[in-house]
Amino acid sequence: MEQTTNQSEKKPFTVAWVSSTYFAEGLPFMIVRIISSVFFTDIGARERYIGYLNLLNIPWNIKFLWSPLLDTVSTKRRWQIVLQSIIAALTLAIALACYFVPQDSDPSRYLIFIAVVFVVMAFCSATNDIAIDGYYMEGLTDRREQAAYSGYRVLAYRVAMIFARSGLVAFAAYIAAKLGSTNKYLPWVYAFGAGAATMFLVAGLHAVYLPHFEAERKAKTAGEILAGFRNAFITYLQQEKVVLVLIFIVIYKLGDEVLFSMVTPFLMRELGISKAQYAWVGGIVGAAGTVVGAMLGGWWIKKQGLKKAIWPLTLLMNFNIWAYIWLAWAKPDPKTVTGISIIAFIHGYEQVAAGLGSAALLVYLLGTCKPDYKAAHYAIGSAIMSLGGTIFGGYGGVLVEKIGYLNLFLLAFFISIPSMVMLFFVPLKDDAPKS
Repeated sequence: MEQTTNQSEKKPFTVAWVSSTYFAEGLPFMIVRIISSVFFTDIGARERYIGYLNLLNIPWNIKFLWSPLLDTVSTKRRWQIVLQSIIAALTLAIALACYFVPQDSDPSRYLIFIAVVFVVMAFCSATNDIAIDGYYMEGLTDRREQAAYSGYRVLAYRVAMIFARSGLVAFAAYIAAKLGSTNKYLPWVYAFGAGAATMFLVAGLHAVYLPHFEAERKAKTAGEILAGFRNAFITYLQQEKVVLVLIFIVIYKLGDEVLFSMVTPFLMRELGISKAQYAWVGGIVGAAGTVVGAMLGGWWIKKQGLKKAIWPLTLLMNFNIWAYIWLAWAKPDPKTVTGISIIAFIHGYEQVAAGLGSAALLVYLLGTCKPDYKAAHYAIGSAIMSLGGTIFGGYGGVLVEKIGYLNLFLLAFFISIPSMVMLFFVPLKDDAPKS
């Protein structure tokens, strides 16, 4: 039987488990949402099909529908370990499919299989997110403590981003150069294989050392589980001005969501950067920018309180979309040192701005969670926060084909305006919730 761990016992391990769990949250998301886009871009898929990959975010948008299950059945620690093992197996299945893709006949059957696996992996990854976020709130019950460690969770998540974008993509580019083969799928066998091995390793480490914060729950009847679902949603909807809160969560980062929905094909096709350049621009530079932004945002919120801090953070996040608008207009040449430097700087700069907004939204979401249903309530907020981005992003490729990247980015800025207006009306709290 799993036993709870007291506060004094868990403190020395806090940085370690926060970092490892959020790496395990970030890597599956990156494989599903980013590496899938790089993969299909690399093998020559059309923009509209690459845009449809944004619909893989739907499981994250609807994960609140099954999130109460993780508050009522077993423990979030166990959910993580099982789900991370399944995700590793699914990533390995994609690697094997890439290996068996025929070069002299129609590969569509294998590509459909890969797409279906990505869909299944998306649902598993979204559920893994619920478990990890709930586990975080079980381990750190005080809101100020949660804010204090938010930088570590963002850092670990971005390390996963670097590993995926700058590690796995660069690994695929290296294998392609090494083999000198016309087989465009073979390098991805190694990349997805490395991703699978990493997830198996993380799941194994978590099975051994991850702290136990929850007592083992007794088996639930179907009626008890349904009651848990009902109570989770009812208690979330009882908060002040809940309609405004829900709308605000949906639209807060909508401009950024639309902007980043087509960034990969924009960088690789519109601007013409190579896979190797993308590995460090999209991975190291982009991830570093987000970490810096999140760290600065978290520090500013802790210093000023959410009410005062959210205004400058939101304005910086949204108005910096104009940096990407300029990039789409100027189109610097990535084959020159000046050109690739400008691209890298603007991409990193925009990621800093996005990180500032992410920190504000994270603290806001934590404030909407009640102690008895932490996983479910956070899942509701984190699920709907990218709903608009999924809808717009899913058709981002179609929009690009019709209006171009420059107009898409202009649209992203104008879509961001309502979130700034709503800051006048949405309830903002600085006090820590009772636990």
